Amino acid sequence: MTIPIQKYGLLAIKALLTFAFVAAGLAKLAGAEMMVQTFEAVGVGQWFRSVTGAIEILGAVLLWVRGREIYGAGLLGCTMAGAVLAHIFLIGPSAIPALVLCVLCAAVAYAHRDQLRV
Repeated sequence: MTIPIQKYGLLAIKALLTFAFVAAGLAKLAGAEMMVQTFEAVGVGQWFRSVTGAIEILGAVLLWVRGREIYGAGLLGCTMAGAVLAHIFLIGPSAIPALVLCVLCAAVAYAHRDQLRV
């Protein structure tokens, strides 16, 4: 009997992304000091922290809605692309965690690419 590695690997990636983004989104919405300081450093205002937190939670939920997984992965991937740029140009010191999450989001989006076909 063969274990469908792709299926379970994808589920593991989605679970990891869900955990990471729900935790980060809740921290942003709760006003965790680290998140407040990070968005202060970016300079776009605290309203953007709340919007980003809501987007992260929405994206994590969409990862589990059948037929909408690609939209969740795309939303989260775009959020992480922005985070990578913010780390490189504004915040520092390392964009690696955001880049890893971005790549994992891209893998989920690729796995669900058939959802874009009409």
